[in-house]
Amino acid sequence: MIWVIGAVAVWLGAWALNVWLARGPATRARALLVPALFGLSLLVLWEGIVRGLGVPSVILPAPSAIFERIIVSLPILWGDFVQTFLKGALSGYVLGVAAGIAVALIADASDFLRRGVMPVGNFMAALPIIGIAPIMVMWFGFDWESKAAVVVVMVFFPILVNTVGGLAATDRMQRDLMRTYAAGYLPTLLKLRLPAAMPFIFNGLKIATTLALIGAIVAEFFGSPVRGMGFRISTEVGRLALDMVWAEIVVAALAGSAFYGAIALIETRVTFWHPSQRRG
Repeated sequence: MIWVIGAVAVWLGAWALNVWLARGPATRARALLVPALFGLSLLVLWEGIVRGLGVPSVILPAPSAIFERIIVSLPILWGDFVQTFLKGALSGYVLGVAAGIAVALIADASDFLRRGVMPVGNFMAALPIIGIAPIMVMWFGFDWESKAAVVVVMVFFPILVNTVGGLAATDRMQRDLMRTYAAGYLPTLLKLRLPAAMPFIFNGLKIATTLALIGAIVAEFFGSPVRGMGFRISTEVGRLALDMVWAEIVVAALAGSAFYGAIALIETRVTFWHPSQRRG
């Protein structure tokens, strides 16, 4: 029980330190230190409980065992990352975003198209991934192309809805002002409506980052070459190698968080004028 008592003591101490830091002046160092300390204390608590209570590794491996597995399996994890994230998720994300924005621009030009496209997009969003994934595998093969196709279907609707909503965000006075400058449809779109739609579009882009990774991983459960995060998770679960499963989960979580953070960083640069980006 010494492991459990020690881990709980460390967690309580870190909690008290976090409370003290949170009550202090808001600085960038404190903003980074508080979540880092909270996460590390949870890992210590996890390690102590697993070791102290003797939890079997097939139920819950300790963080140290997962870290060791990551270190010795770096070539495998890198190959799975390239197959699932760079080839499947990222390519599908780019294609899905491009298709969503293109269809939104076409629908924006016609009220008839907008009324017809939105229900179709809603229908595509409601398609269950476990139903369309095997169909895409049959259509596009077992390699990354079928996973990218699943990702396209998953990210298309959030981008479409947010872009259509963003294009409608400008008010009548702003559009009338553009008309007084003799601005046609294209100048009004490029200089007024698309910039105004950017906060909405980035909301869709951030939602789509997690959908893309989830879609690529789940699609690999229904057919994949002998590599990829989904393939590795499904096979290692069958072998009761839970440390490898957790290693893949850690890599997927880090990749998804970095992807979301990159899009959020681009958003702060593009929509710096929006009230949501103002500080203080």
